[in-house]
Amino acid sequence: MRPKILITDKVHPLLPKGLEDLGFDVQYDTSVEMDVLPAILDQYTGIVINSKIRMTPEMIDRGPSLQFIGRLGSGMEIIDVPYATSKGIACLNSPEGNRDAVAEHAIGMLLAFNNHLLRADEEVKKKEWNREANRGTEIKGKTLGIIGLGNTGSCVAKKMSSWELNIISYDKYRPNSDQELPFVKRVNLEDILNQADIITLHLPLTAETRHLVNRSFFQKCKKSPVLINTSREVVNTYDLLEALENNWIKGACLDVFENEKPGHYSRSEEELYSRLFEHKNLIVSPHCRVDP
Repeated sequence: MRPKILITDKVHPLLPKGLEDLGFDVQYDTSVEMDVLPAILDQYTGIVINSKIRMTPEMIDRGPSLQFIGRLGSGMEIIDVPYATSKGIACLNSPEGNRDAVAEHAIGMLLAFNNHLLRADEEVKKKEWNREANRGTEIKGKTLGIIGLGNTGSCVAKKMSSWELNIISYDKYRPNSDQELPFVKRVNLEDILNQADIITLHLPLTAETRHLVNRSFFQKCKKSPVLINTSREVVNTYDLLEALENNWIKGACLDVFENEKPGHYSRSEEELYSRLFEHKNLIVSPHCRVDP
């Protein structure tokens, strides 16, 4: 009998085929949810998951035969990695897999924001011709501050390198310059807050990064920057709302949210997001990516 692997989310056909070629029996079932998994996990040698599945210690214990847990994408916060490792289970992710898609998405949101494209589109379709009111702002000559210069942050830097920007970056774990990014000046976080016209966040979710961007962060921003966020739970949403209301930042482009299930908002979250989405200087998208 061949060892079995469960894939619970949409993947490129190359993955199941590659695993089958290696001798695994692959079950590709995107209908599997958290409530179903405990009853079937003991059948599998490996599991490949996305954000709808959480591999907690309790869930991991339901899979005594597990040898690996694969994460589609980069964020490992959905897996209790120390616990899995203590059980001899390898934990794998693919942070390079969607770096281009995320980088392009972040840049696209910035361009839409700076040029009022969403508002202009809506107005022109209603036969409203507000040319001067929708005059945009050039990116050329601005300072782009990248916080987190890993796979995606580096990709943003490379894609923006020909836009005649001043690119600076802060990464606690990559403080030194490298040959691939000679045009990126490495600075500290205070320099980002003092100099950046645009701040884009590309950080993994850890105890250290959770709510790194908070009230204190916003109040220290000297140039009222545009904030772009594609990182999970790095931004405190309540503090972001306060920053928008007090003009501590010019606006925000958000592709991730602390709660990404609108049908499960608490009463306070309903009020929070209702107030947040009233702001005109805000562009949002539902944690989406493009296909290669």
